[in-house]
Amino acid sequence: MLRRALRLLQRLIVFAVGLVSVWLIVDVFRFVDHRVPTILAVSLTYAIGAYVILPNAVRMGLKILQQRHVPSFTITGDGLPGDPVNIALAGTLDQLRSAFATAGWVEADRLTLVSSWKMARAFVLNQPYPTAPFSTLYLFGRGQDIGFQKAIDNSPRKRHHVRFWAQNLAAAQSGANTLEFWLNTDRPNEDDHVLWVGAGTRDTGFSLTRLTFQITHATASDTDLERSFIVEELTRCGAISGATLYKEGEQLRSGRVNHYVTDGEVAIAEIASTPQTRNTALLTS
Repeated sequence: MLRRALRLLQRLIVFAVGLVSVWLIVDVFRFVDHRVPTILAVSLTYAIGAYVILPNAVRMGLKILQQRHVPSFTITGDGLPGDPVNIALAGTLDQLRSAFATAGWVEADRLTLVSSWKMARAFVLNQPYPTAPFSTLYLFGRGQDIGFQKAIDNSPRKRHHVRFWAQNLAAAQSGANTLEFWLNTDRPNEDDHVLWVGAGTRDTGFSLTRLTFQITHATASDTDLERSFIVEELTRCGAISGATLYKEGEQLRSGRVNHYVTDGEVAIAEIASTPQTRNTALLTS
């Protein structure tokens, strides 16, 4: 009951701050310059509110309410729960790239002003953009190290995609269920044999983020289904020889993260040295 009450209070505060902020911005536009076109005033109000004021209000509220726990999900730039962690692959960066390339997936472009513009244009015009960038989610104190995707019906609005963060493999084998592992912000060397901790989801169209109303992709709620799809794709091409499911992170009390429904399990596998090798040992620790 206390958790629900705090969450409701937080949302009411954010909503109130948002309303006051929008009123102030519009009021300023009205008195500062009567010549500002209405559509420009509304657009600037939305941009400042959705991408500056509300994210900072949400982040401040979450810092006050945040508890130290072993995460089972990524974090958005606003500090909100993001995509559930649902897959982990052991191998080098070259092996990871080779595995997904063999499965017919492509590496996502880095998120820049240029790639963001290309993505927005492709999204609006429904034109293919196979290497479209991902929004940044956070784990181990940093944004994703790499991401892969597979378009659905050659559309930029629908795609299978997965983000990965590199983490020390020895640390994962000795204590992946500890707080120290998940709070470790050290990034392994690029050539090391590491554990690639991933969050895979399926984009289904257009949406707005909760609370801050930023433009984003809508995603399918069943991340367990997407986890199975990724494992099947990699197994089919011989990049892995199957995967072991096991519970990681904080057990989900309600079975939900953000709007996702998940069993909270992570599929773990060792990447084959070459895609044709199918007898690799699974990571069981």
